[in-house]
Amino acid sequence: METLKRRWPMVIGAIITVAMIAGLGRELLGSGLAGLSRAVPHNPLFYIAFALLYMSSPAGDYIIFRRLWGIPLSGFAALLKKRIANDVVLGYSGEAYFYAWARQNAKMVAAPFGAVKDVSILSAIAGNTVTLAMIAVALPWGLHLLTAPQLSTLETSAAITFAMSLPFLIFSKRVFSLPRGKLWWIFGVHCLRLISGSVFIAFAWHYALPTVSIGMWLILAAARLLVSRLPLVPNKDLLFANFAILLIGSDAALSDLMAMTAALVLLVHVALIGSFSLHGLLRTKNDAA
Repeated sequence: METLKRRWPMVIGAIITVAMIAGLGRELLGSGLAGLSRAVPHNPLFYIAFALLYMSSPAGDYIIFRRLWGIPLSGFAALLKKRIANDVVLGYSGEAYFYAWARQNAKMVAAPFGAVKDVSILSAIAGNTVTLAMIAVALPWGLHLLTAPQLSTLETSAAITFAMSLPFLIFSKRVFSLPRGKLWWIFGVHCLRLISGSVFIAFAWHYALPTVSIGMWLILAAARLLVSRLPLVPNKDLLFANFAILLIGSDAALSDLMAMTAALVLLVHVALIGSFSLHGLLRTKNDAA
């Protein structure tokens, strides 16, 4: 029972992830292998934009913690694991992992909790800010693409997103521990990272499917940011893919692209986890020898 209590977040995350993978597989393989081959983008620029998108989150975190703690380049691997944990297990489990990593490097990091906490909270606030800005930009372009219920859902989501940031702003002196100047700098890096990620994913989708209107890309980029703000949800890219499929409905090319993008993120996660595990195994054998 004690083991189960410790592992329940991982178990729930695995169940939800498997369910979303099932929905993803149904979408990708609904037309058989021929349909899957049509969903795979053939423009190499798609994969360049996708790689930049994938690395934008850990790169932004590395810039922040490089200035705060002076972490070496090897810390980038820990930040990649942080991102994978947030996606595959549960939201903010990556922060718990990175805090544990920082504690193990106590000679380099004297008091990691306050910095990890502040950076995580500012990431959420920056995400909410950029999400609301994206919605404001997207609506004039894509308002005609939304039905009345979808518009109502979007308005409710935007209101909740705004409300989630208010307590941290009102009680900022009690919440944050870093100096105000550093807090603003961290907030700026997070905003730049999120905007860059939205630009990269928009270009990736554009290179894969250039016939789709800019309004749809903006709406989907804003929706992706909205989904990324949900706490305690495993694999937000899979969740977004399933949400996008429901939003797009009958447009098979668009829904296939959303599903393929989410599947590609999961594939990169698996490849990196395998690489890290192999590296750890080889390092253990070398140390034993």
